[in-house]
Amino acid sequence: MEVWITFAVIWPFIGAFLTWLCGLLGENAGEGGMDGKVLCPDCRRNIMAAVTVSVEVLLAAVLCLHPLLESLPVFMDLKAGYAMAAAAAEWKGFCGMGLTFATDGFRLLYTLVAAFMWFVSTLFSFSYMKDYENKNRYYFFLLLTLGATVGVFLSGDFFTMFVFFEIMSLTSYMWVAQDERKESLLAAETYLAIAILGGLCILMGMFLLYGETKTLSTLGDLRVFWQGAPANGIDKGRLKAAGILMLVGFGAKAGVAPLHIWLPKAHPVAPAPASALLSGVLTKTGVFGCMLLTLQLFAGSEAFGKLIFILGLLTMTTGALLALFSVDLKRTLACSSVSQIGFVFTGMGLAGMFGGREIGEGFHASLNGAILHMVNHSLLKLLLFCAAGVVFMNLHKLDLNDIRGFGRKKPLLNLLFLAGSLGLAGVPLFNGYVSKSLIHEGMTIWRESFGGIWMKGAEGLFLLSGGLTAAYMAKLYIAVFWEKNRDGTVQASYEENRKYMGVLSAFLLTITAVFVPAAGIGGGILLQTFNGESLSGAFLSLVSGAVAYLLAVRKGMMKNGEYVDRWPPKWDLENRVYRPMLKGFVFGLCVILRLLDRLPDYIVVGLRKTVYRDAPLSHELEEGNALTHAAGVLLDGSKKALNRTVCRKRPIQVSFEHRLAMLEKEQSENNVMIGRSLSFGLLLFCLGLLFTLLYMLLS
Repeated sequence: MEVWITFAVIWPFIGAFLTWLCGLLGENAGEGGMDGKVLCPDCRRNIMAAVTVSVEVLLAAVLCLHPLLESLPVFMDLKAGYAMAAAAAEWKGFCGMGLTFATDGFRLLYTLVAAFMWFVSTLFSFSYMKDYENKNRYYFFLLLTLGATVGVFLSGDFFTMFVFFEIMSLTSYMWVAQDERKESLLAAETYLAIAILGGLCILMGMFLLYGETKTLSTLGDLRVFWQGAPANGIDKGRLKAAGILMLVGFGAKAGVAPLHIWLPKAHPVAPAPASALLSGVLTKTGVFGCMLLTLQLFAGSEAFGKLIFILGLLTMTTGALLALFSVDLKRTLACSSVSQIGFVFTGMGLAGMFGGREIGEGFHASLNGAILHMVNHSLLKLLLFCAAGVVFMNLHKLDLNDIRGFGRKKPLLNLLFLAGSLGLAGVPLFNGYVSKSLIHEGMTIWRESFGGIWMKGAEGLFLLSGGLTAAYMAKLYIAVFWEKNRDGTVQASYEENRKYMGVLSAFLLTITAVFVPAAGIGGGILLQTFNGESLSGAFLSLVSGAVAYLLAVRKGMMKNGEYVDRWPPKWDLENRVYRPMLKGFVFGLCVILRLLDRLPDYIVVGLRKTVYRDAPLSHELEEGNALTHAAGVLLDGSKKALNRTVCRKRPIQVSFEHRLAMLEKEQSENNVMIGRSLSFGLLLFCLGLLFTLLYMLLS
C-alpha cells in the first residue's frame, strides 16, 4: 500500500516530463523529421498527457478500493473531530525532516476528485488550447500541479503539506501567465505575491507549532496539545499565534475574504480548464489546511470555530455581491467561487463550534455539509468553467454584452450550463441543495439548542447569500441563452454556429453534468434533506434571489439595453488598500534601513567632533617630509631677508616649503607608478618564461 501511495504522488511529475519530451518529438515529427511520416505536432504530447491523467485516476481508485478490499476502516471520526489514518507511507530523509503520506476518508475522497477533475480538464484542453502558443509549457505545468496537489491532499504532516503547497503555488502561477498579456502578467503577479506571503505565514506558524509541540504530524490527536495546555507545558498563546499565522496562509489560498483578491483577477485571464482547477481543486487545498486547524489542532475551541464561522459569513456575502455586479462571464464565476468557499467555511466553523459543546447531531450535519459542498462546488465549477470555455473558444470574448445570445439554439450547451447553475443556486433535486441544507440544518440546531439572536442574523445572511447565488447565475444564463445580441447580424451568426464544441468535450461535460442531479436526488434521499424545513429555506432563498435579480440586475445594471458594471473602482481592495500598504511598508523599511546604515557613521563623526576630537600634534607636518621642511624653512627665511632688502619693490610670493612638498609628492607618485610598471613587466616576463618552459617540456 505504501508503494501505491508514493507512486500516486510522484507519477504526475514523471508524466509531466514525459509529456514535455513527447511534445518536443511531436514538433520535430510535424516538420517531417520522423522518417518522413506526417504526424500532428500535438498528438504525441496529448496522448502522453491523457495517459498520465488516466493512470492517476486509476491510482486514486486503487487507493480508495484497497482499504475496502482489505477490510480496513476508512472513515473520518467526526465526533472526535480528526481524521483516522488507514494507511501511511514515509519518504525518510527528504528535505531533512522527511515526507509523510497518509490515506483516510477525506484524503482519499479529494485525491479521487482531483484526479477526475484533472482527467476532464486535460482532455478538454486538447480542443481549448488548439490555437494557443506555448502548449508544451501549459501541459508540463498542468501535470506538475496535479502531482503537487495530490501531495497536499495525501500529506501526513504540516511539513509535507507545506513542501507540496509551495510547489503547487509556483507551478500553477504559469497557468495565470499563460498567454503573457499585460493583464495576465499583472494577475499572475498578484497571485504569486499572495501565494508567497501565505507560504511565509504558514512557515512561521509551523516554526511556532513545532517549537511548542515538537511535532508537525496531522495523523495523531493534535487536540491534546490545546485541550491539555498549560498542564502539559504548552503555551496557549504560542499555539494561538501559530494557528492564526497558518490560517492566514491557508485562507489566502482558499480565497477567504479579505484575502480573496487573486481569485477575481486570476480566473478570467487563465485558460478555462485551468480556471476550473484553480477554483475547484486548488482552493480546496487551502480549505483542507484550515480544516486540519479547526478539527484537529483547535478541536473543542469554540472561539476558533466562531472565527472560522464569521470568516465564512463575510466571504460568502462578499463573493456573492462581487459576482452579482460583474459583467464578465469568467469573473462572475470566479467571484462565485469566493462565495461558495464562504459556505464551506460557515459549515466548518459551525462544526468547530459544536466540537466544544458535544452536540453530535449538529456537528455531523455541519461538517458533512461543508465536505459535501466542497465536492459539489468542485464538480459544478468544472462544468461551468468548461462551458464558459466553450463560449470563449468560439468568440474570444467574455463580456456579457458581447456574448449575449450565443447559447440560443444550442440545446446541449444550454442544458450543461443550466445544470451547473441550478446546482450552484441550491435548487432542490440538484447537488448544491443537499450540502447547503445540511449546513443550514447545523445553524438551526445551534439556534434551537443555544439560542442567540446573532445566529438568526447569520441564518438570514446565509439564505440571502444563497439567493444572490441564484440571482447572478440567472443573470449569466438569461444573458447567454435567452436574450438576443444587440447586433442582429452577430446574433444570426451565433445561431448558425452548430459546430461550437467537439465530440470529446461534449461527452466529458455531459458525464460531469449527470452527477449534478444524480447527487442531488440520491444525496437528498440518503441524507434526508427533503424535509419541510430544508425545502422552506431553499424556497426563501430562491425568492430572495428572484427579487435581487429584478432589482439589482434588471433595474440597477441595465442601461440602454446593455449590462453596466456598477461596482465602484475605488472599492478594489488590491489597488486601494493592499498595494499602497505594501508600497508604504517597503518605503518605511527602506527609510529605517538607510537610517540604520548611516547611524554608525553619524555616531563616529559625532564622537570625533566631541569626545574624541582630533588635536594637532606638535611634531606632525602638514605636508612634505623632514628634508623638504628643513630646506623650505631655510629658503623661506632667505626669501624674507631678500624681500626686506633687495626685492623690496618686487617681493617674492612663492612658498618654498609648499613648493618643495609638492615636488616631493609628485616624485613619490612617479616612483610608485614606475614601481608598479616594473612589477607588471616582471610578472609578464615570468609568465612568458613559464609558458616557454612548459612548451619546451611538452614538446
